[in-house]
Amino acid sequence: RGFSLPLQRPGDCGDARYFDISRLACGPCGAHQRQSAGGSSCVCQTGYRMVSSNGGSSVICEKCPENKSGVTQDGWNCITCPKGLTSEGKCKCLHNEILVERSIDGILLNEALCILCNGSEQSFSASDASGNRCVRCEQTFINASKSCDCSSPNILTGGLCFSASDNLPPKGVATVRFGQLGITLTSAWFLKNLQSSASACWLYSNLTACQALGNMCVMNMNSLSSSSTDACGLFQYIYVNTARLGIVHSIAFWRHNLPWLYYGDQPGLASQVLEANHFPTIFSFKGTDKDVKLQFIAASFDAAGNFLKWQNLEGGILQLCPDTQTKLNAAYAFGTTYEQSCKISVSKILLDFPNPIFYDLFLEYNGDNGQQNLWAVPVLNLNLQYSEMFVNQGSNMNNWLLTRRFFLVDALSGKENDLGKLPRVIRIASKITISIRLVSHTQRGMIYPPLITVAYTDVLVQNPETQSVMVSFSVNYEMNQSEAQIQTDIALGVLGGLAVLWSLLKTAGWKRRTGSSIIDLQTVFKFLLFYAGDLANVFFLITVGTGIYWLVFFKAQQFVSVLLPLPSQEEEFVTYIACAFSLKTLQFLQLLVSQLTIDIFFIDWERPKGKVLKAVEGEGVIKSAAAPVSIWRTYFIANEWNEIQTVRKINPLFQVLAVLFFLEVVGFSNLALMDSSSSLSRSSESYIAPWSRILRFGVSAALWLAIAFLQMIFFSVFYERFVEDKISQFVDLCCMSNISVFLLSHSCFGYYIHGRSVHGHADTNMEEMNMNLKREAENLCSQRGLLPNTDGQTFQISISRKMRLHYDRIHESLTRKRGPARLLDSSANTFEQSTRAYNTMNKFLSSFIDHVHKEMDYIVKDKLLLERILGMEFMEPIEKSIFYNDEGDSFSDVLYYGNETTLLIFDILFFSIVDLASQSFVLAAILTYLQQEIFRFIRNTLGQKNLASKTLVDERFLI
Repeated sequence: RGFSLPLQRPGDCGDARYFDISRLACGPCGAHQRQSAGGSSCVCQTGYRMVSSNGGSSVICEKCPENKSGVTQDGWNCITCPKGLTSEGKCKCLHNEILVERSIDGILLNEALCILCNGSEQSFSASDASGNRCVRCEQTFINASKSCDCSSPNILTGGLCFSASDNLPPKGVATVRFGQLGITLTSAWFLKNLQSSASACWLYSNLTACQALGNMCVMNMNSLSSSSTDACGLFQYIYVNTARLGIVHSIAFWRHNLPWLYYGDQPGLASQVLEANHFPTIFSFKGTDKDVKLQFIAASFDAAGNFLKWQNLEGGILQLCPDTQTKLNAAYAFGTTYEQSCKISVSKILLDFPNPIFYDLFLEYNGDNGQQNLWAVPVLNLNLQYSEMFVNQGSNMNNWLLTRRFFLVDALSGKENDLGKLPRVIRIASKITISIRLVSHTQRGMIYPPLITVAYTDVLVQNPETQSVMVSFSVNYEMNQSEAQIQTDIALGVLGGLAVLWSLLKTAGWKRRTGSSIIDLQTVFKFLLFYAGDLANVFFLITVGTGIYWLVFFKAQQFVSVLLPLPSQEEEFVTYIACAFSLKTLQFLQLLVSQLTIDIFFIDWERPKGKVLKAVEGEGVIKSAAAPVSIWRTYFIANEWNEIQTVRKINPLFQVLAVLFFLEVVGFSNLALMDSSSSLSRSSESYIAPWSRILRFGVSAALWLAIAFLQMIFFSVFYERFVEDKISQFVDLCCMSNISVFLLSHSCFGYYIHGRSVHGHADTNMEEMNMNLKREAENLCSQRGLLPNTDGQTFQISISRKMRLHYDRIHESLTRKRGPARLLDSSANTFEQSTRAYNTMNKFLSSFIDHVHKEMDYIVKDKLLLERILGMEFMEPIEKSIFYNDEGDSFSDVLYYGNETTLLIFDILFFSIVDLASQSFVLAAILTYLQQEIFRFIRNTLGQKNLASKTLVDERFLI
């Protein structure tokens, strides 16, 4: 509290106190004193003169005598005023008189003089605005009355005098329409200057008056109405009736002496202006002759019509939001999409823009002879007061009415009375967009003339300190995307049609594998699932191709031939990605369900070694029985199968980290910015262009695919060959364990891993195991294959309907009891029943493999090339099942390993959807890894339960 003080402002002090600038507080004025106009000192009250004044309250005042009741203009002396006093106690004079208080040599007069200015033909003089001197009166007074008096029947308006005999323009309406607020008010500025500017422009072709009239028309939003005589109506009246004066620079819409406000109101004219001719400059992104700056220049005028100066737009002339000079200038770098928006208080707007500045915008270029030329930039005013012909300013270019002049802030026309007070309404250019359109099929970087679109916001001024307005400025680059859209639609149609055919083939193959020939509701549902997955691949191919196309051709081009789609044009692309993700999610979930419901059984080929003595329960005798076969090998194989269920061809964690590293650390994310630069780094001080969603997807998808491809090459060529191949090792482990794996992914189709040991037994000690391996390495035993003298251990199997029915009958009793809840706490009958069912299934499948059941026999054959390509079987297993030789461990189709493409595309689409929604690669990477882990946990947990259910392996032994 020792360093605090009360907040006081000059307005808080009142008339009897002043604001002490040294104390930052109010202080009392002395006797016969009041606060000055500035508030920081005291002055004498009316009828008192100053005796001394040292600023602040150091003022001494003395009352003037009765015979000299007036005070001089400087406040130091008393004087007699023959024609009365002003409200401030000073002398006043009549109209056209000047006040004289001192003689030529500075001696104070006892009585002030009011000297009449001589308005006769010899001098034509009148008092100036301050009433201190006589000056030559305005020329219109002399022209109209041959004097400085504009008496009736002459017409005085706006400080100008016009003869009643002159052919004056119609009487103007000094109103301004603020359409957004529904307010029409009489403007003090229009009331004072509209008629005089129109008359001076019409009668004398006064250039400043014509410009002022044009400015008032622009302040009235270029209103066009044949029945109105507002500012634009008067301008149109003069424009139509001065055709004899000719045009400027061979431009039909630019009348001599008048500002160029309109391009004309003929329907379809806008498309001719914007597309009939291209801008005579070639733009390139790279090379020594690159030209990447748009040299915009504006002719600026004040509200009274005076030309101010030529202004280059670099430096932020049109940007209301404050920013660094470098970032403001980046708006005009060719090819860089620029966006800037902020919220500005009304008080700051009123402070920075007390009077409107009007701009005629041009684009500078060098002609063939080196001469600097200007190309006029048309303006599309979205607030234009429409005529009957121009119903709207919508997307149809033929309905546009193009204009030329615009302003940023108008705080002048909204003042109703005193021009020095706050306006009732202000009009702000809340959205300014410069659009650059590329010439269709150009290969040399040619553009159409730019277009500047302006949208104004009307603000009713109530409390400027608390009111604010959102403003934005942007530069967009666009090209005709219809051809690209047609090509995309064609690709979507063709590939979508092929997807239908491919899905029909998959459905036909699925029907054969399920052993059904009836087309039912389940068949239709399965077809839709197949089609969802294939259509997702179509959308994915199209979006990836589109993203990489724009990435390569936009960033790598030298002469500009393509420009990125606008954010509004990217919506269809984002829709394609959303469709791809939704359909791929359906396919992924269907894949997950199918893998969690497969039928699997481990066939144990091990036979008892010798006999053991065993007590017969209930009889009290001991009999010999076959030695039991160890179950631990089956548990071991079950655990190994459980471990490889979610093994993938890539490392998911490395994949996510590598993608994030290249995007955020190396800087590949900078390639997704909507600018022409292909640099991977950006300066923190430079302007950062907005993101392109197409480029973000293109960059991230390309990195995902590239890193995944490199991972697959590394794992297949190096890691699996020299370090560890878990899929092939599982097949070898089955053979060493003397256990085969019987898999059914469909009712009548599945996979078989032949793990029958060539040594007869696998339940042995270490020494014998090593001897067996040595014999096998030296080819001293038979080969591992199912058929004699072959090595084929993995097969695709297509089983007969009879075989499947027999399997199901045994399987019903096998799965009737899911397994004991506790090892020693279970029903003996149920346990024995499950054990018998297990032994029955094991005996049945082993005998089936050994061709014991002639009525359910099988043959072994190779698949045809077309069958391998289409992924289906042409032969139907009616009498005999068919084992197809498999050279590539195709049983991995029921594992993550065999579905890497689906998983990878799903990860890419998930990453992209999160990124497009959040615009954050980091968040997308985190959520992608989390969903991978969640689904991996679900796949492991439920897959383990299915494994225990189908094989009678107690889940507690699966670790």
